[in-house]
Amino acid sequence: MPILNVDGCSIHYNVQGKGTPIVFIHPPLLTSINFLYQMEDLSQHYQVITFDIRGHGKSQYSQRPITYKLIAEDLKQLLDHLEIKKAFICGYSTGGSITLEFLLTFPDRALGGIIISGMPYVNDDNLRKKISLGVKLANAGAKKVLTWAISFGNADRIKIFKKMVAEARLGDIRNIEQYYRYSLQYNCTDQLNRINHPILLVFGKKDKSFHQYAMLLSEKLPNNELKFTNTSHQIPTKAANELNEMIKQFCNDQNRKNNVDTYLI
Repeated sequence: MPILNVDGCSIHYNVQGKGTPIVFIHPPLLTSINFLYQMEDLSQHYQVITFDIRGHGKSQYSQRPITYKLIAEDLKQLLDHLEIKKAFICGYSTGGSITLEFLLTFPDRALGGIIISGMPYVNDDNLRKKISLGVKLANAGAKKVLTWAISFGNADRIKIFKKMVAEARLGDIRNIEQYYRYSLQYNCTDQLNRINHPILLVFGKKDKSFHQYAMLLSEKLPNNELKFTNTSHQIPTKAANELNEMIKQFCNDQNRKNNVDTYLI
C-alpha cells in the first residue's frame, strides 16, 4: 500500500481502478481489508480508494487523539494527494458517522454518501454496551480478544478472517480505544438537514436494532434512498454482491443525473 504522510503520521492507502472515485471508511479495530470484496468488484468500474485510519492496520500511531473530525481531515488530505476533486464517500458502521461528518465539514469535496449499517449517534443501550465493552477491553490491553471477536463477526470465510486478524493485530490499541470512545459522544442528528448530497442508506433486514437509525436517517436526510439487504450488520462481507450492485446502481444514477464520468482535478 502507498503511504501518505500527514503531520508526521504515515497513513496507508490503496487505489484500484479508474473512473468515478469511491472512498471507503472502516470502523474501529478493523482495517481497509474489510472492503476487500468491494475493491475486487467495484474497481472494475470505478476508482476504489481504501485507507487504514491512524493507528489501525498499517497506518502509524497518531499522537493526536482519534476523532471523526481528524479522520475527515485526513480523508480530505488523501483526496488532495490523489488530485481528486470530488468522490463518493462510503462508511460502514461507525464509518457511516464519519461519512456524515465529512459531508458536513467538506461538502464541496463529495459527490454523495453511502452509509452502510451506520448511525448519526449511538442511541440504544445495546449498541452503547457493545462499544463500551470495546473501550474496556482496549483499556485492559485485550487487543487479541477484540481482534478475534470483531474479525470473526465480520468474516464470511476463513481466508478473509485470517487477513482481518493479521491486519488488525498491527493496529495500536491506544488509537483503537480512542476511536471506540469517540463514537459514544458523537451526535450530528441536528445537522442532518444540512446535508443535501444524494445519500444511499444500506441496512440489514436482520439487523433490527439498527432499523431505528435507518428510519432516522431516512427521515432527516433531504435526499436519500433506503435499501435493505438480506443479512445482518456485517454487509460489506456477508452481503457483498447485494451491496456492490446497490452501489453501482446508485453511482451510475448520480453520474447520469450530472452527466459526469469522473471528477478529477
